[in-house]
Amino acid sequence: MDVEILSRIQFAFTVAFHYIYPPLSIGIGLIMVVFESIYIRTKNKQYEVLAKFWTKIFAITFGIGVVTGIVMEFEFGTNWATYSRYVGDIFGSALAAEGIFAFALESSALGVLLFGWNRVKPWVHLVATWAVFLGSMFSAVWIVIANSWQQTPAGYHIVGEGMQARAEIVDFWAMVFNPSSVDRLTHVWLGAFLAGTFLILSVHAYYILKGRFVVLSKKAFKITLIVATICSLAQLFTGHSSAEGVSENQPAKLAAMEGHFEAEAPADLYLLGWVDKDSKTTTGLKIPGGLSFMLDQDFETPVTGLDAFPIEDQPSQVIAVFQFYHLMVAIGMFLIALSLFAVWQWKRGKLFEKKWLLWTFVFTALLPQLANQFGWFAAEMGRQPWVVYGLLRTSDALSKSVQANQVLFSLILFFIVYFILFLLFVYLMNKKIKSGPESDIDFDQGSLNKEIADVVTK
Repeated sequence: MDVEILSRIQFAFTVAFHYIYPPLSIGIGLIMVVFESIYIRTKNKQYEVLAKFWTKIFAITFGIGVVTGIVMEFEFGTNWATYSRYVGDIFGSALAAEGIFAFALESSALGVLLFGWNRVKPWVHLVATWAVFLGSMFSAVWIVIANSWQQTPAGYHIVGEGMQARAEIVDFWAMVFNPSSVDRLTHVWLGAFLAGTFLILSVHAYYILKGRFVVLSKKAFKITLIVATICSLAQLFTGHSSAEGVSENQPAKLAAMEGHFEAEAPADLYLLGWVDKDSKTTTGLKIPGGLSFMLDQDFETPVTGLDAFPIEDQPSQVIAVFQFYHLMVAIGMFLIALSLFAVWQWKRGKLFEKKWLLWTFVFTALLPQLANQFGWFAAEMGRQPWVVYGLLRTSDALSKSVQANQVLFSLILFFIVYFILFLLFVYLMNKKIKSGPESDIDFDQGSLNKEIADVVTK
């Protein structure tokens, strides 16, 4: 393989591995805030126990997320020097804003969050919890803005020519609010909320099934289910809004996502299918004219297809983009259906009586993570062959002095190190989840144990 393919694989691997952790941190952070806020308002110690327990899980994901994120910044300079020079002014401002508005807020409050229990007043600790949560969300803001600028550049002008050309900001707020940033940010936030909430639902469903921490887990499950249901439904709307934005700003990407080839013709909406790029056909289960209707409320509205673009400007991996996009959508619809069904069972008073439903929640912790990864792959592969859409091709963004064997060697080393980090993450999570929140209970344990025993017996 050549340098470009290896460098893309290396960066995709490091980004995908890193992207396991920030969504969990954001999602768990949201529920931490909810649990602690309920505790402050009700003085019910059980919510304090839940907040403490999930704070420790948060700390694990946050720590590994920070470590794995640093590597990508070095890769910009080693493998993608031309790209770094081209977007340095844009990314520099966005990453500086992340450091000032996000990381500084997180780091200044993190110590109080982790070690301030019983050392500061409860409301002070709640403020620290909010600060860390908001800091993680602000961090996502600037990263998504930087990436969205690559998708839909705005607020810039080009200085220099040829390989020395670079983009400079002329309107900071136009850069921040580029055509895709708001849609993509809300979509990413909600994906992160779902990653965290379904992990929490998974853990507490497991506790209920095993008869451990039943009272605590039922409270946590119900509260988290409400948040997960709201977020899963909201994700449907942000996804639709994002698709409309892609149709306007990156029509070749949308055509690849839906396997639509004809230059100007009504487009079908595929629920599942297969793309044959050679014959320019897509087969599968579809709604005729469905994509046209979603974009313009008319089944006959023409949609720009891949044939409208020169072959060198089309995404090269149409099959992968199509499948990743549809897997993401399928998972999202499943999470909506599962959440609504669970709420219905709750209203009927049978939520915790159906073991198969609880086991389903135990194993769905992975689905939001997969949906986040699939969506990211579809977005990035659909942007190809551009690293900055319409301005800089991926093939031109590489470092000129890096050799293929160097990239391959570093990729192997990254894989080994990240594999060890992942094993460490799984070990720490498993250890903490197995021990559960019991060791954190510092109120009348006897009465709670009796309550749990009564529930299990019944």
